[in-house]
Amino acid sequence: MLRNYLKIAIRNLVNNKVLSFINIAGLAVGMAVCLLIVLFIKDELHFDTFFKKTPQIYQVNIDGNFGGSELLGGYTPPPAGKTLMAEFPEIETYTRTFQIMDLVVSHERNGKKDHFFDEKNIMAVDSNFLEIFDFALQKGNAATCLQNTDDVVITETMAKKYFGDSDPINQVLLFGERPRKVTAVLKDIPSQSSMQFDFLVPIRSVQVVSYFDWSWVWLNVSTFVVLNDKIAQNPERIRQLEAKFPAMIRKHAQYAFNRIGQPYDEFIKKGGKWEFFLQPFQDVHLHSGKISVFYENTGDIKQVYMFGIIAIFIILLACVNFMNLSTARSLKRAKEVGVRKTLGSFQSSLIKQFLSESLLYSFLATVLALVIISVSLPWFNQISGKAIAFNALFEGGFGLFIVLLMLTTGVLAGSYPAFYLTSFKPIEVLKTNSIKTNIAHLLVRNGLVVFQFAVSTALIICTIVVFQQLRFTQNKDLGLTKENVIVIPNAQRLEQSQEAFRQEIARIPDIIHTSISTNVPLSGRFGDFYLPEQHTGDKQIAKDLTLFSFMTDDEFIKTLDIKLTKGRDFSKEFNDSTSVILNEAAVKKIGWKNPIGKYIDYPGGNMQRFKVVGVVKDFDVQTVHNVKSPFALFHHSSKTYEESNSYVLARISGENVDKVLTTIEKQWKSYAPGTPFTYTFLDESFAKAYQREQRTGVVFGIFTGLAILIACLGLFGLIAYMAETKTKEIGIRKVMGASVSQIIMLLSKGFLKLVIVSFVIAAPAAWWAMNQWLTGFAYPIDISWWMYAIAGSMALLIAIFTVSFQAVKAALMNPVTSLKSE
Repeated sequence: MLRNYLKIAIRNLVNNKVLSFINIAGLAVGMAVCLLIVLFIKDELHFDTFFKKTPQIYQVNIDGNFGGSELLGGYTPPPAGKTLMAEFPEIETYTRTFQIMDLVVSHERNGKKDHFFDEKNIMAVDSNFLEIFDFALQKGNAATCLQNTDDVVITETMAKKYFGDSDPINQVLLFGERPRKVTAVLKDIPSQSSMQFDFLVPIRSVQVVSYFDWSWVWLNVSTFVVLNDKIAQNPERIRQLEAKFPAMIRKHAQYAFNRIGQPYDEFIKKGGKWEFFLQPFQDVHLHSGKISVFYENTGDIKQVYMFGIIAIFIILLACVNFMNLSTARSLKRAKEVGVRKTLGSFQSSLIKQFLSESLLYSFLATVLALVIISVSLPWFNQISGKAIAFNALFEGGFGLFIVLLMLTTGVLAGSYPAFYLTSFKPIEVLKTNSIKTNIAHLLVRNGLVVFQFAVSTALIICTIVVFQQLRFTQNKDLGLTKENVIVIPNAQRLEQSQEAFRQEIARIPDIIHTSISTNVPLSGRFGDFYLPEQHTGDKQIAKDLTLFSFMTDDEFIKTLDIKLTKGRDFSKEFNDSTSVILNEAAVKKIGWKNPIGKYIDYPGGNMQRFKVVGVVKDFDVQTVHNVKSPFALFHHSSKTYEESNSYVLARISGENVDKVLTTIEKQWKSYAPGTPFTYTFLDESFAKAYQREQRTGVVFGIFTGLAILIACLGLFGLIAYMAETKTKEIGIRKVMGASVSQIIMLLSKGFLKLVIVSFVIAAPAAWWAMNQWLTGFAYPIDISWWMYAIAGSMALLIAIFTVSFQAVKAALMNPVTSLKSE
């Protein structure tokens, strides 16, 4: 019997080549998109799950309010880990990480530096790091490779980069001027790791971390704890453990808070908050939300949910498309059903036959989908930022998922046509050669059209909103000029020649301004606690304030074209070692009416006092995912704190860029011959910061286009079905004098009404989804009426074009031929 079903299915497929191809192609595209999205989701959900101790590893996060600034981050003070382990038996051990900024790494051979590079992915860790995070080792011993302060562990790519085919173990690399011995080689870090690094060095060898070992307010290390098996997967026990943290912090943080002039109890009474909480490490990648972390390789669970919903809708659209195209052939298949029923076939056997056909189509569509995936996977990886291999389709039970998807799709797509076509009464079909459509079938068919265009319209709205938010983030007034600004790192390598180098390149034609700064936008910032001057003329003055800051020179504001709204810039005419320039957010937070001439004290810097000499417009040093923070510019001469890195900025005219860069590089080599010349453009750094959103926009646009294509195929099938059932009516109307436009309107108006209904359904659903997505931005756009108008108009025009193509064909048919055929 099954063999007979397959024979009939193949015969029908061959006899209707065009319609069969459209059916298979529609299903194949839907299945390919669904499988690609599921691969993407699988990749995201498996981040950081390959460590043996993953279920026990928790990141220690801080939730604080310091000086009126909210703080939520995956970082802690240096002593947090050892204190937690000592105080609570539930914690078996801990390890810490610290991100080291750019360093020049070189290999010395025969007394000469060979192969030196500016390296950015250097991480300092505790000696037990590789025992907790058991990255695969190629050479070395995880337990001992980081025991000595001058050890270094490198990845296999770095081993090849510096040592070629020779054995790197026990060879020496210079980190700046500090020699470190290679003690182990790791296999390249998996793409599914939130932590991405090229070098590991002992955290004990990092001077700044050791110096702040007393501090409970210096938040620059990440701490991870390994919990006892008994409580690691018990949320209630973890909450009980977290409830003990405040007492521990109060006990150990007193000295640090006193040292910065802020007694801890007083800090808490004033509304301050300094609390720790635990987050499962495997949740860090997708569930960090607004928790700031030091890793760049993070995702967003909202994006996973969004793409998952799109995958479901796309495959449903493909199934609906199959249903619509199958019902379009119903008149031709009705005679077949009538004859088979007359000859004694039961409805159940006919249903099996039609389901067999849909399963055959689904099988062929699955094969075609796999071909589409194999061709498009490199391109999909590029736009999604993934490294998914084609064989991932057949790993870890994914092959079974493909089979289930094929069977589900075949049954789902073929169920309605099977029950619909087998419900025809043979006497009516064979006697009248027509099909009477009951209300139930009409509602189902119309519902399918509404569903298809509701999904398509919603995706169009979402795509417009995503691209408008991206456009806003890229064109938003940042309070500074980011175009044509060259950023040169490693200026600290110039040592005492920094200013001489700056002055030298300032003479280059086409360079407008140059500056030296401890940081630049998006590169990081120093943050600490300050005390504003209390003045009787002002009300509600903040008693304390958290300020982020750069130390700069008198050219910084001019180089980045930051607007000075009050007071003056730093100037060589003044001694600005005790001067500070605040941004508007800081002034507003403090509550000063006239800030010029007022003072702030720095408890962490031996109560240094700084006079406010200027106020600048708020400028972005982070992405628009973050609200603009109170910010300050201190002059280099203040030496208010120490930063290990320094940058040279140069704003150029935009002309002769290559010539300018060549001249700068020549000067760099003369001042710092042992340091490679590297640079970035500030606008490129901002563009890179929004890569994830840009990828989301591109993927949305592609999926929307595919959804519209599939919906149009379904609509094409329905209008073909209607034209086929109304052949006689169209012939009579034309004989009676109906025009082509009247015939087109007859066939089209019902569908256009359905498209309008689908818009009414799609608009609120898209509004809700996009409002959820926009919560991730500190400065979200407003979803305007014109976005809905454009989306609705696009859906309507697409429907009109699709319907008109088939309607015109039916309207131009010779009425004599149509009436004769009846």
